[in-house]
Amino acid sequence: MTRPIRIAIVGAGPAGIYAADALLKSDAAKDPGVSIDLFERMPAPFGLIRYGVAPDHPRIKGIVTALHQVLDKPQVRLFGNVDYPADVTLDDLHRFYDAAVFATGAIADRPLDIPGIHLDGSYGAADFVSWYDGHPDVPRTWPLDAEKVAVLGVGNVALDVARILAKTADELLPTEIPPNVHAGLQRNRAVEVHVFGRRGPAQAKFSPMELRELDHSPTIEVIVAPEDIEYDDGSIAERRGNKHADMVSATLENWAIRDVGTRPHRIHLHFFESPVEVLGADGRVVGLRTERTELDGTGNVRGTDRFTDWDVQAVYRAIGYLSDELPKLPFDPVSGTVPNEAGRVLAADGSHQAATYVTGWIKRGPVGLIGHTKGDANETVACLLADHSAGHLPGAAEPDPDAVPAHLRAQAVRFTTWEDWHRLDAHERALGTAEGRDRVKVVDREEMLRRSGA
Repeated sequence: MTRPIRIAIVGAGPAGIYAADALLKSDAAKDPGVSIDLFERMPAPFGLIRYGVAPDHPRIKGIVTALHQVLDKPQVRLFGNVDYPADVTLDDLHRFYDAAVFATGAIADRPLDIPGIHLDGSYGAADFVSWYDGHPDVPRTWPLDAEKVAVLGVGNVALDVARILAKTADELLPTEIPPNVHAGLQRNRAVEVHVFGRRGPAQAKFSPMELRELDHSPTIEVIVAPEDIEYDDGSIAERRGNKHADMVSATLENWAIRDVGTRPHRIHLHFFESPVEVLGADGRVVGLRTERTELDGTGNVRGTDRFTDWDVQAVYRAIGYLSDELPKLPFDPVSGTVPNEAGRVLAADGSHQAATYVTGWIKRGPVGLIGHTKGDANETVACLLADHSAGHLPGAAEPDPDAVPAHLRAQAVRFTTWEDWHRLDAHERALGTAEGRDRVKVVDREEMLRRSGA
């Protein structure tokens, strides 16, 4: 092959951009070269960084700087506001490209099958995150009339939800939050947030830094009950073998022995409490019932048949994300992943689906930090290039790069480009400058397209 290898990547979040970076750093980028197109259903790139990271975490949002450098490369093009499969199908991708890599991530909430979970006032954390991050496809308002709130889960998303609910709107005003989010948070009545974990401190999935940041707000008192600090042999082994688990446990221990302060909003971190029912009246949440658990010696827990009813008016489940099924690709609904072998998509008969690959959360499930997707990308790209070298890729029927925008225009798709993103970026930064902020995020999709010049 004398022309560059043509690769389509579906999803322009960290996973997709890391895959592009791996391709650019490969030997194939030198000879015969690579030509990469990223398709993103949002008008703007960066996926999870833009629509999944809390606005008061600028350190994590700083990852965009590195992602920008990849998208600036001349071998890379961005096609935003393009939906798979409505605007471009798998057959289209195989027609225009030698291989397609899916990096679509996970944006839905994993279900929790307990009584009352569907009551009014019971929410998925992913939906709340989408609202406060200004996702264009969710409602502009959010009900925030509950004074006492339960958050189910002990991962970073649970921390984010609890922190956003407990902070004042003015604390978040210096961030990039859109005006509708700030207005909504000004009406927030929450003063008491309870975070529940089924197991103990050593099994919590918090990142040490994110946990410590919970205590930095001048308006939030973080409270841990001393009786929730407990370890068995399995927990001790976990602490000894996992530095993060040890740091998290140490932080929680320190909070459990200190005096409770007078900051007006409180976040209670509860361990050994397993949610068994969301309590309701007249169709609305009026409480949460949990069963006390105890360690069994291995780091796991068992029920004790001791139950507590908690007075809360809203429940947020933050027990994990789930990827959407992708048409024309196999899907495991339990793990929320596309069955694959090192990134090669596996058909129902166990064979490799030709020229089709996955990376990121759609490949391994929504676990780990953003940086962990680099390893996924490197593995997937290595397999793709090995298949190319072995002659296992059938090759694009229409590899001309101009065929892609022509196809989208023929479909009347109003797509955005990398240059269009620069225009939207400049507009959001100008909005921020006027208010003494770095950026004010545009929420409305039509407005995003208009400001992009699409």
